[in-house]
Amino acid sequence: MVNFPTLGDSIDVAARPSHPAQTSGAQPVTALVNALRHLLQPLVRVLLRHQITFPYLSALLKGVYVEVGETELADESGPASASRLSLLTGIHRKDIRRLREEPSEGFAPPRAVSLGARLVARWTAAPEFLDSEGRPRALARTTEDPKRGPCFDDLVASVSTDIRPRAVLDEWLRLGIVDLDAEDRVRLASDAFVPSKGFDEKAHYFGRNLHDHVAAAGHNLSGEGAPLLERSVYYDGLTEESVAEIAALSEKLGMEALQAVNARALKLQRQDAKRGGSLRMNFGTYFFREKKENGTDG
Repeated sequence: MVNFPTLGDSIDVAARPSHPAQTSGAQPVTALVNALRHLLQPLVRVLLRHQITFPYLSALLKGVYVEVGETELADESGPASASRLSLLTGIHRKDIRRLREEPSEGFAPPRAVSLGARLVARWTAAPEFLDSEGRPRALARTTEDPKRGPCFDDLVASVSTDIRPRAVLDEWLRLGIVDLDAEDRVRLASDAFVPSKGFDEKAHYFGRNLHDHVAAAGHNLSGEGAPLLERSVYYDGLTEESVAEIAALSEKLGMEALQAVNARALKLQRQDAKRGGSLRMNFGTYFFREKKENGTDG
């Protein structure tokens, strides 16, 4: 079954105030509460496995509520008052004043992620680093003969001259992003930058990708503006063999889509650098499987 409609299609957004908490006696929409409970289950499972307790999460959520609330209430007159923020978020004004005084921690990616993403984008899209079939070439570590084509040192230098290629190679070997073939050439272990090791790197993608997926679905739920791409294909009652076949097909088609978007985005990014481009985008694919529980839709 293909999920064609956007999340906002069945909800009359105009019939509700933009901030239900500001209306006396307003209650959250039941359908949204049920969806939220379902959404939070795998997140809480991750939190429990990594010793993030409810009191810790509760304190963290207070800060996030204040940050987002200030954005929602911002206008030309300046920051919202503590009273308005308290009314919107349900957080006490004393806590709001304290949280406003605390420094906000940004979401800066680990160096291996910020540099690595750019390197892999070039390796999987720039013609000089592709073979005759359009796949990332196996690169010699270094070479003094330009006729043999670019090497790994050339790849790193094409993105940054501030870091030694050997340092990048050692880190990527540790993370499982690359390996060495029988001829001691550097091969990209995957066509997408998904390290098999390195918790900090995987945690960064966990936060960034889920953030953008929820943001896209939230935009569609609001009914404001044109809907964003947010679709899925869902089936149950399948055997282990069938799911394995679909998983392989999903990976093949998903990688083809990612490679095509990556190549086009890299080319447009070079053009837009001269036009002062300031927007970012994120396009991804995912596949999930589990045993269907009785009375649930997974």
